[in-house]
Parts: sequence; structure tokens; C-alpha cells
Amino acid sequence: MKILVCISHVPDTTSKINFTEDNTKFDANGVQFVINPYDEFGLTRAMWFKEKQGASVDVVNVGGPETEPTLRKALAIGADAAIRINTVATDAFSVAKQLAHVVSNGGYDLVIAGRESIDYNGGMVPGMLAALTNANFVNSCIGLEIDGTSAKAVREIDGGKETVSTSLPLVVGGQKGLVEESDLRIPNMRGIMMARKKPLTVSEPVEASPETQSVSFEKPAPKGAVTLVSPDNLDELVSLLHNEAKVI
Repeated sequence: MKILVCISHVPDTTSKINFTEDNTKFDANGVQFVINPYDEFGLTRAMWFKEKQGASVDVVNVGGPETEPTLRKALAIGADAAIRINTVATDAFSVAKQLAHVVSNGGYDLVIAGRESIDYNGGMVPGMLAALTNANFVNSCIGLEIDGTSAKAVREIDGGKETVSTSLPLVVGGQKGLVEESDLRIPNMRGIMMARKKPLTVSEPVEASPETQSVSFEKPAPKGAVTLVSPDNLDELVSLLHNEAKVI
């Protein structure tokens, strides 16, 4: 089985976010980037298929040279090879089209992507990728088993979960539950050294015009000042909750 894991290069959630050019551009200066957490669950599941079923695992990213350390981390975790599509990830459709070109030419049986990336939270790429490659698709996947060309997946739905059967080729939009957080892998020294020798191929992009664009960004409103109320003054507390906070 040949597996491709899509890797997004996203800011660490602890990073301080700023914007430039009148709030129209994201400022990457001083920001620590990591593997998108949803993609990391998928990569870990792919490693399980590699170890238990002898699958080969490639990882792919759409981005410039600055994303290569993230791909190298994926290689250090255990992926066999990496592909960087040499173009800026502008919108979901153009990213899906770039990935579809790699999938179609790579003969992959299973493509695992995160349900969404934690930067833009679009949640569109996996579904678009499945449509462009004419593959079956399971989103919000929290469980996956492969037997030959058959697949059994569990996906999260409103109020519960659903088990479905399908066949390869398959695109999965994964999330927490595909593996547990305790199963996630930290690269060890041996993995880091081996990653330096694994192939990282730079592929030129196919033509794909973006269908959407970000017009401007806005930070959340700052938190208001804290008002301290004496525990002996319940009337003041009730008044504040009713007249200012308007929660009662």
C-alpha cells in the first residue's frame, strides 16, 4: 500500500500573531512553525500502517523553502520521502489542485490529510482533493482500518459517530481519534539523522488560479478589565451581571 500524507506548515498556537501592510498580510517574523496537529494524527496513523502492513509513506507540502524543516520533521518521525510543491499556498482550491497532480502521478492508494489546518480553518482541501482525483472520501475520520483494497472508517457526526465501509483509493480528512495524543511521536536522534539522507523532492507547480483571496485580517478584541467584587457584596455582583455583563 502506498500512502501520501498531506502536511500543512502552520504557526504554533503559542505564537504571537501580527499582521502587516494595513492588516492584509500575515507577519511570519518570529513565528515558530509546526506540523499541523490534524496532519500529525494522520502521519502517526500512516506510520502504524507502515509498521504493521509494510506500507510506504510519503509526505507532501505546498509551500516555499521555509516549509522544508517541517517536512524534515515528518521524515524524522518515519516517513520515507517528502515532496515540496514549490508555490505559495494561496487558497484551498489551488492547494487541492497541486496535491491532486501529485496524487494522480504517484499512484497512491491512500491519502491522509488533516480535516483542516489550524491557521485558516478552511476544512475544504481534503474534499476537493477527493473530487479532483475521483477517490472515495471520509471526513472527520477518527478510526481507520485497511484490509487489502477495502477500508473501514469511523467518522464523527453530530451527536455521535458513524462506521462506514469503502474501498481504495481513498482520501481521509483526519482528526484526533485517528490516533490518540499519547500515540503521537517525537523524533529521536536516530530519526533526525536518518531524515537527512531521505529524499526531499522539489516539484514545480501546475497552473492553478486561486478562487478566493484574503482581503484583510483582524485580531480578536482585547479582553476587558477584571472587576473585583467583594464576596460580601452580592447586590453589587448581581447588578454588574445584570446591567453590564447582561448574563442574567
